[in-house]
Amino acid sequence: MEIFELSEFALQRGQTLPQARLAYQTYGRLDATKSNAILYPTSYGAQHPDIEWLVAPGRILDPTRYFVIIVNMFGNGLSTSPSNLGDAWNDRPFPVFTHVDNVVAQRRLLDEVFGIKRLALVYGWSMGGQQALHWGALYPDRVERIAALCTSAKTSLHNIVFLEGIKAALTGDPAWNGTRFTAKPERGLRAMGRVYSGWALSQAFYREQIYLDLGFASLEDFLVRDWEASFLRRDAGNLLSMIDTWRQSDISDNEQFHGDLPAALSSITARTLVMPSATDLYFTAEDALAESRHIPHAQFCAIPSIWGHRAGNPQKNPADEAFIKAAVAKLLGA
Repeated sequence: MEIFELSEFALQRGQTLPQARLAYQTYGRLDATKSNAILYPTSYGAQHPDIEWLVAPGRILDPTRYFVIIVNMFGNGLSTSPSNLGDAWNDRPFPVFTHVDNVVAQRRLLDEVFGIKRLALVYGWSMGGQQALHWGALYPDRVERIAALCTSAKTSLHNIVFLEGIKAALTGDPAWNGTRFTAKPERGLRAMGRVYSGWALSQAFYREQIYLDLGFASLEDFLVRDWEASFLRRDAGNLLSMIDTWRQSDISDNEQFHGDLPAALSSITARTLVMPSATDLYFTAEDALAESRHIPHAQFCAIPSIWGHRAGNPQKNPADEAFIKAAVAKLLGA
Protein backbone atom coordinates (compact mmCIF):
# COMPACT_ATOMS: atom_id res chain seq x y z
CA MET A 1 0.00 0.00 0.00
CA GLU A 2 1.21 3.51 -0.86
CA ILE A 3 0.27 6.84 0.71
CA PHE A 4 -0.19 10.12 -1.18
CA GLU A 5 0.08 13.16 1.09
CA LEU A 6 -1.96 16.32 0.42
CA SER A 7 -0.91 19.36 2.44
CA GLU A 8 -3.50 21.99 3.36
CA PHE A 9 -6.26 20.04 1.65
CA ALA A 10 -9.45 22.11 1.45
CA LEU A 11 -12.66 20.09 1.84
CA GLN A 12 -15.88 20.93 0.01
CA ARG A 13 -17.78 21.66 3.23
CA GLY A 14 -15.33 24.35 4.30
CA GLN A 15 -12.76 22.71 6.54
CA THR A 16 -9.07 22.43 5.65
CA LEU A 17 -6.96 19.44 6.64
CA PRO A 18 -3.34 20.42 7.41
CA GLN A 19 -2.30 17.00 6.08
CA ALA A 20 -4.64 14.63 4.27
CA ARG A 21 -3.61 11.17 3.13
CA LEU A 22 -4.87 9.04 0.30
CA ALA A 23 -4.05 5.33 0.52
CA TYR A 24 -3.87 3.34 -2.71
CA GLN A 25 -2.63 0.08 -4.21
CA THR A 26 -1.60 -0.56 -7.80
CA TYR A 27 -1.75 -3.69 -9.94
CA GLY A 28 -0.13 -4.27 -13.33
CA ARG A 29 2.08 -1.86 -15.24
CA LEU A 30 1.37 1.57 -16.69
CA ASP A 31 2.22 1.50 -20.39
CA ALA A 32 4.48 3.98 -22.14
CA THR A 33 1.56 6.07 -23.42
CA LYS A 34 -0.16 6.03 -20.00
CA SER A 35 -3.38 5.02 -21.73
CA ASN A 36 -4.16 1.76 -19.91
CA ALA A 37 -5.04 3.10 -16.45
CA ILE A 38 -8.17 1.99 -14.59
CA LEU A 39 -9.24 3.75 -11.39
CA TYR A 40 -11.18 1.57 -8.95
CA PRO A 41 -12.45 3.45 -5.85
CA THR A 42 -13.53 1.58 -2.73
CA SER A 43 -17.11 1.02 -1.57
CA TYR A 44 -18.83 1.46 1.79
CA GLY A 45 -16.93 -0.11 4.67
CA ALA A 46 -14.35 -1.61 2.31
CA GLN A 47 -10.59 -1.25 2.10
CA HIS A 48 -8.57 -2.23 -0.94
CA PRO A 49 -7.83 -5.82 0.23
CA ASP A 50 -11.60 -6.42 0.41
CA ILE A 51 -12.22 -5.61 -3.25
CA GLU A 52 -8.99 -6.53 -5.01
CA TRP A 53 -10.20 -10.10 -5.67
CA LEU A 54 -11.56 -9.07 -9.08
CA VAL A 55 -8.18 -7.65 -10.20
CA ALA A 56 -6.48 -10.77 -11.56
CA PRO A 57 -5.92 -12.57 -14.86
CA GLY A 58 -9.22 -14.05 -15.96
CA ARG A 59 -11.25 -11.90 -13.57
CA ILE A 60 -13.19 -8.68 -14.26
CA LEU A 61 -10.12 -6.38 -14.38
CA ASP A 62 -7.00 -7.94 -15.89
CA PRO A 63 -3.70 -6.48 -14.57
CA THR A 64 -1.74 -8.10 -17.38
CA ARG A 65 -3.47 -5.64 -19.76
CA TYR A 66 -4.36 -2.70 -17.53
CA PHE A 67 -2.78 -0.65 -14.79
CA VAL A 68 -5.35 -0.74 -12.00
CA ILE A 69 -5.29 1.73 -9.12
CA ILE A 70 -7.52 0.92 -6.17
CA VAL A 71 -7.91 4.12 -4.19
CA ASN A 72 -9.28 4.09 -0.65
CA MET A 73 -11.90 6.76 -0.10
CA PHE A 74 -11.77 9.18 2.80
CA GLY A 75 -13.31 7.72 5.93
CA ASN A 76 -12.45 4.06 5.29
CA GLY A 77 -9.66 3.83 7.88
CA LEU A 78 -6.70 3.77 5.49
CA SER A 79 -7.09 7.17 3.87
CA THR A 80 -7.78 10.12 6.18
CA SER A 81 -10.59 9.06 8.53
CA PRO A 82 -11.93 9.81 12.01
CA SER A 83 -9.85 6.90 13.34
CA ASN A 84 -6.52 8.37 12.21
CA LEU A 85 -7.01 12.14 12.48
CA GLY A 86 -5.09 12.34 15.76
CA ASP A 87 -5.55 14.11 19.08
CA ALA A 88 -6.11 17.52 17.49
CA TRP A 89 -9.68 16.44 16.68
CA ASN A 90 -10.57 15.08 20.12
CA ASP A 91 -12.58 18.17 21.10
CA ARG A 92 -14.13 19.20 17.82
CA PRO A 93 -16.44 17.60 15.25
CA PHE A 94 -14.83 15.32 12.70
CA PRO A 95 -14.49 16.74 9.19
CA VAL A 96 -17.22 15.99 6.67
CA PHE A 97 -16.01 14.27 3.51
CA THR A 98 -17.86 14.33 0.19
CA HIS A 99 -17.24 12.52 -3.06
CA VAL A 100 -16.05 15.83 -4.51
CA ASP A 101 -13.24 15.64 -1.93
CA ASN A 102 -12.51 12.05 -2.92
CA VAL A 103 -12.39 12.77 -6.64
CA VAL A 104 -10.33 15.95 -6.31
CA ALA A 105 -7.76 14.06 -4.23
CA GLN A 106 -7.76 11.19 -6.74
CA ARG A 107 -7.20 13.60 -9.61
CA ARG A 108 -4.21 15.05 -7.82
CA LEU A 109 -2.86 11.53 -7.26
CA LEU A 110 -3.09 10.81 -10.99
CA ASP A 111 -1.46 14.15 -11.86
CA GLU A 112 1.29 14.34 -9.28
CA VAL A 113 2.30 10.70 -8.89
CA PHE A 114 1.57 9.04 -12.23
CA GLY A 115 1.15 11.82 -14.80
CA ILE A 116 -2.05 10.16 -16.05
CA LYS A 117 -4.19 12.62 -18.01
CA ARG A 118 -6.95 10.30 -19.21
CA LEU A 119 -8.38 7.13 -17.66
CA ALA A 120 -9.32 4.16 -19.81
CA LEU A 121 -11.99 3.29 -17.23
CA VAL A 122 -13.32 4.28 -13.83
CA TYR A 123 -14.85 1.15 -12.33
CA GLY A 124 -16.93 1.28 -9.18
CA TRP A 125 -19.55 -0.58 -7.20
CA SER A 126 -21.92 1.09 -4.74
CA MET A 127 -20.12 4.11 -3.23
CA GLY A 128 -17.29 3.37 -5.63
CA GLY A 129 -19.76 3.79 -8.47
CA GLN A 130 -20.86 7.12 -7.04
CA GLN A 131 -17.25 8.26 -7.27
CA ALA A 132 -17.03 6.95 -10.84
CA LEU A 133 -20.03 9.06 -11.87
CA HIS A 134 -18.59 12.09 -10.08
CA TRP A 135 -15.47 11.63 -12.20
CA GLY A 136 -17.56 11.62 -15.36
CA ALA A 137 -19.37 14.85 -14.45
CA LEU A 138 -16.49 16.81 -12.90
CA TYR A 139 -13.72 15.76 -15.30
CA PRO A 140 -15.40 14.58 -18.51
CA ASP A 141 -12.30 15.12 -20.63
CA ARG A 142 -10.29 12.78 -18.42
CA VAL A 143 -12.53 9.71 -18.47
CA GLU A 144 -12.96 7.48 -21.51
CA ARG A 145 -15.29 4.90 -19.94
CA ILE A 146 -17.26 4.39 -16.74
CA ALA A 147 -18.60 1.17 -15.25
CA ALA A 148 -21.08 2.15 -12.52
CA LEU A 149 -22.45 -0.91 -10.73
CA CYS A 150 -25.35 -0.88 -8.24
CA THR A 151 -25.04 2.83 -7.58
CA SER A 152 -26.49 6.27 -8.25
CA ALA A 153 -25.51 9.74 -9.34
CA LYS A 154 -27.58 11.15 -6.47
CA THR A 155 -28.57 9.29 -3.33
CA SER A 156 -32.33 8.85 -3.44
CA LEU A 157 -34.69 9.67 -0.58
CA HIS A 158 -35.50 5.98 -0.12
CA ASN A 159 -31.79 5.20 0.05
CA ILE A 160 -31.45 7.90 2.73
CA VAL A 161 -34.20 6.16 4.73
CA PHE A 162 -32.09 2.98 4.62
CA LEU A 163 -29.00 4.91 5.76
CA GLU A 164 -30.90 6.51 8.62
CA GLY A 165 -31.93 3.03 9.77
CA ILE A 166 -28.41 1.62 9.95
CA LYS A 167 -27.14 4.85 11.50
CA ALA A 168 -29.82 4.63 14.22
CA ALA A 169 -28.87 1.02 14.94
CA LEU A 170 -25.22 1.94 15.31
CA THR A 171 -25.69 5.08 17.41
CA GLY A 172 -28.24 3.36 19.63
CA ASP A 173 -25.30 1.78 21.43
CA PRO A 174 -24.63 3.16 24.96
CA ALA A 175 -21.10 4.09 23.85
CA TRP A 176 -22.46 6.86 21.62
CA ASN A 177 -22.44 10.21 23.43
CA GLY A 178 -24.14 12.21 20.71
CA THR A 179 -20.90 13.30 19.07
CA ARG A 180 -18.63 10.26 19.01
CA PHE A 181 -18.13 6.81 20.49
CA THR A 182 -16.48 6.55 23.91
CA ALA A 183 -15.75 2.82 23.47
CA LYS A 184 -16.20 0.16 20.82
CA PRO A 185 -19.99 -0.10 20.32
CA GLU A 186 -20.20 -3.85 19.91
CA ARG A 187 -23.96 -3.95 20.47
CA GLY A 188 -24.49 -1.20 17.89
CA LEU A 189 -22.20 -2.81 15.33
CA ARG A 190 -24.02 -6.13 15.65
CA ALA A 191 -27.39 -4.40 15.32
CA MET A 192 -26.19 -2.49 12.28
CA GLY A 193 -25.10 -5.73 10.62
CA ARG A 194 -28.50 -7.32 11.16
CA VAL A 195 -30.38 -4.32 9.80
CA TYR A 196 -28.05 -4.12 6.79
CA SER A 197 -28.50 -7.83 6.00
CA GLY A 198 -32.18 -7.35 5.20
CA TRP A 199 -31.48 -4.57 2.71
CA ALA A 200 -28.36 -5.78 0.92
CA LEU A 201 -29.80 -9.11 -0.24
CA SER A 202 -33.14 -9.78 -1.86
CA GLN A 203 -36.22 -11.56 -0.57
CA ALA A 204 -35.55 -14.33 -3.09
CA PHE A 205 -32.01 -14.82 -1.76
CA TYR A 206 -33.42 -15.60 1.68
CA ARG A 207 -36.41 -17.53 0.38
CA GLU A 208 -34.08 -19.86 -1.52
CA GLN A 209 -31.70 -20.05 1.46
CA ILE A 210 -28.63 -19.28 -0.62
CA TYR A 211 -26.64 -18.76 2.58
CA LEU A 212 -26.70 -22.53 3.12
CA ASP A 213 -24.89 -22.99 -0.21
CA LEU A 214 -22.22 -20.59 1.07
CA GLY A 215 -21.36 -22.89 3.95
CA PHE A 216 -23.40 -21.36 6.76
CA ALA A 217 -25.27 -23.77 9.01
CA SER A 218 -28.37 -21.61 9.45
CA LEU A 219 -29.78 -18.14 9.00
CA GLU A 220 -28.53 -17.19 12.47
CA ASP A 221 -25.05 -18.47 11.61
CA PHE A 222 -25.11 -16.33 8.46
CA LEU A 223 -26.16 -13.22 10.36
CA VAL A 224 -23.49 -13.70 13.02
CA ARG A 225 -20.50 -14.89 11.00
CA ASP A 226 -21.10 -12.83 7.85
CA TRP A 227 -22.99 -9.64 8.74
CA GLU A 228 -22.13 -9.01 12.37
CA ALA A 229 -18.51 -10.04 11.83
CA SER A 230 -18.04 -7.74 8.84
CA PHE A 231 -18.97 -4.66 10.86
CA LEU A 232 -17.27 -5.68 14.09
CA ARG A 233 -13.90 -5.47 12.34
CA ARG A 234 -14.42 -1.80 11.42
CA ASP A 235 -14.15 1.43 13.38
CA ALA A 236 -17.63 2.77 14.19
CA GLY A 237 -16.63 6.41 13.71
CA ASN A 238 -15.38 5.61 10.24
CA LEU A 239 -18.63 3.82 9.40
CA LEU A 240 -20.59 6.92 10.43
CA SER A 241 -18.30 9.14 8.37
CA MET A 242 -18.89 7.04 5.26
CA ILE A 243 -22.65 7.08 5.86
CA ASP A 244 -22.49 10.88 5.82
CA THR A 245 -20.52 10.82 2.56
CA TRP A 246 -23.01 8.40 1.01
CA ARG A 247 -26.01 10.40 2.19
CA GLN A 248 -24.66 13.58 0.57
CA SER A 249 -23.65 11.99 -2.74
CA ASP A 250 -24.91 14.08 -5.65
CA ILE A 251 -22.88 14.75 -8.79
CA SER A 252 -24.68 18.08 -9.24
CA ASP A 253 -23.99 19.38 -5.71
CA ASN A 254 -21.02 21.57 -6.58
CA GLU A 255 -20.13 24.98 -7.97
CA GLN A 256 -20.20 23.63 -11.52
CA PHE A 257 -23.83 22.41 -11.65
CA HIS A 258 -25.54 24.14 -8.70
CA GLY A 259 -27.90 21.23 -8.04
CA ASP A 260 -29.01 20.69 -11.66
CA LEU A 261 -28.83 16.89 -11.81
CA PRO A 262 -29.97 16.46 -15.45
CA ALA A 263 -27.29 18.96 -16.53
CA ALA A 264 -24.63 17.12 -14.55
CA LEU A 265 -25.65 13.76 -16.01
CA SER A 266 -25.75 15.23 -19.53
CA SER A 267 -22.20 16.48 -19.11
CA ILE A 268 -20.81 12.94 -18.87
CA THR A 269 -19.15 12.24 -22.22
CA ALA A 270 -17.62 8.86 -21.31
CA ARG A 271 -19.09 5.63 -22.58
CA THR A 272 -20.98 4.67 -19.44
CA LEU A 273 -22.16 1.26 -18.38
CA VAL A 274 -24.98 1.70 -15.88
CA MET A 275 -25.36 -1.73 -14.30
CA PRO A 276 -27.77 -2.08 -11.37
CA SER A 277 -28.90 -5.34 -9.87
CA ALA A 278 -32.46 -6.26 -10.82
CA THR A 279 -33.17 -6.96 -7.13
CA ASP A 280 -31.21 -4.18 -5.39
CA LEU A 281 -33.44 -2.74 -2.66
CA TYR A 282 -31.75 0.65 -2.18
CA PHE A 283 -29.88 1.40 -5.42
CA THR A 284 -32.89 0.35 -7.45
CA ALA A 285 -32.82 -0.51 -11.14
CA GLU A 286 -35.70 1.92 -11.68
CA ASP A 287 -33.68 4.82 -10.26
CA ALA A 288 -30.61 3.81 -12.27
CA LEU A 289 -32.62 3.69 -15.49
CA ALA A 290 -34.05 7.15 -14.88
CA GLU A 291 -30.56 8.60 -14.38
CA SER A 292 -29.07 6.75 -17.35
CA ARG A 293 -31.54 8.40 -19.73
CA HIS A 294 -29.74 11.71 -19.19
CA ILE A 295 -26.23 10.33 -19.91
CA PRO A 296 -25.48 10.72 -23.64
CA HIS A 297 -23.45 7.52 -24.16
CA ALA A 298 -24.98 5.31 -21.48
CA GLN A 299 -25.77 1.64 -21.79
CA PHE A 300 -28.24 0.34 -19.21
CA CYS A 301 -27.73 -3.32 -18.36
CA ALA A 302 -29.30 -4.79 -15.22
CA ILE A 303 -27.73 -7.86 -13.60
CA PRO A 304 -30.39 -10.61 -13.60
CA SER A 305 -29.61 -11.73 -10.07
CA ILE A 306 -31.34 -12.53 -6.78
CA TRP A 307 -28.27 -11.40 -4.82
CA GLY A 308 -29.64 -7.88 -4.42
CA HIS A 309 -27.02 -5.19 -3.92
CA ARG A 310 -24.31 -7.80 -3.49
CA ALA A 311 -24.70 -8.83 -7.11
CA GLY A 312 -22.35 -5.96 -7.95
CA ASN A 313 -19.56 -7.45 -5.84
CA PRO A 314 -19.94 -11.14 -6.72
CA GLN A 315 -16.94 -12.64 -4.96
CA LYS A 316 -18.98 -15.70 -4.00
CA ASN A 317 -21.25 -15.74 -7.03
CA PRO A 318 -19.65 -16.98 -10.29
CA ALA A 319 -22.76 -16.42 -12.43
CA ASP A 320 -22.98 -12.72 -11.63
CA GLU A 321 -19.22 -12.32 -11.99
CA ALA A 322 -19.37 -13.83 -15.48
CA PHE A 323 -22.20 -11.47 -16.44
CA ILE A 324 -20.32 -8.41 -15.22
CA LYS A 325 -17.03 -9.56 -16.76
CA ALA A 326 -18.64 -9.93 -20.19
CA ALA A 327 -20.26 -6.47 -20.02
CA VAL A 328 -17.04 -4.79 -18.86
CA ALA A 329 -15.01 -6.56 -21.56
CA LYS A 330 -17.46 -5.23 -24.16
CA LEU A 331 -17.15 -1.73 -22.71
CA LEU A 332 -13.35 -1.87 -22.74
CA GLY A 333 -13.43 -3.09 -26.32
CA ALA A 334 -15.60 -0.17 -27.45
